[in-house]
Amino acid sequence: MELREVALFTIPDVLDFKPKSRSRVATSIQRFWHSPRFFGFEQIDPDSPGLLVANHSLYGVIDVPLLVEEFYLKTNKHLRILADSFHFTMPWGKRFFDYGCVEGTKENCAKLMENGEWILVFPGGGREVFKRKHEKYQLTWKQRTGFARLAIEHGYPILPVASVGGDDCYDIHIDADDVMATWAGTLLDKTGINERFLRHGDVIPPLVSGLFGTPYPKSERFYYQIGDPIQTVQYRVNPENKIPYKEAQWQLRELVAAAINQQISYLRQLQASDTNRRLTDRTAPYSIE
Repeated sequence: MELREVALFTIPDVLDFKPKSRSRVATSIQRFWHSPRFFGFEQIDPDSPGLLVANHSLYGVIDVPLLVEEFYLKTNKHLRILADSFHFTMPWGKRFFDYGCVEGTKENCAKLMENGEWILVFPGGGREVFKRKHEKYQLTWKQRTGFARLAIEHGYPILPVASVGGDDCYDIHIDADDVMATWAGTLLDKTGINERFLRHGDVIPPLVSGLFGTPYPKSERFYYQIGDPIQTVQYRVNPENKIPYKEAQWQLRELVAAAINQQISYLRQLQASDTNRRLTDRTAPYSIE
């Protein structure tokens, strides 16, 4: 077994992971509070592994567990999550690994694909988690195409996944743009802290409030949709494929992004028409479809 030092702890090889039994994964409090609805699980063949590519919600920690749990309960497959390297320099890094997360490097992703694992990735990473006030349900992928390249190289189908509800659980009062426009931002720039530790402001967390102004999230219903699988074989470099490889990666990335945006739009329409979207409106503790 390969061991690697990551900041505060020694993390095992990415394949050295054993999920808990399905009877032990239920997030009953979150199910009660957020009453999730799921669509598109009929798209999944548990025996044909794929790469789930999803949008990230604000702070990114309250909606992901419900998706991972539901996937596990319905398919008996535990999603391996490609997580931002930042997490593995923090005290909770070991807990992330125990949950199935791995550092989101191309080497780790390739190893998981070679082993036929189901994988979940958020191309927006930390930047999409630490949203600005005007970025509700927006994809912030910059120029990233790594997930597309690895899916093409390993022949992995991509399943676009949309999640709605998480960005409505908190109100943003101060975001990274606000911070950088103050004397504090100037100080962060001049001292090099912004460049060295904050990725030029990308990972400055916003100041938010939830239920009754507390850090606890509002009781918004969560909506998830898994879209039609997108095959990647046709993007491989071969005599029949005249598209340059980098252009092929970009085309695939944009196709996936368009699918996710379309699914987000559908779920937001569903959310807007849902008279039971908040706990105070709901008559049942939770509803799953």
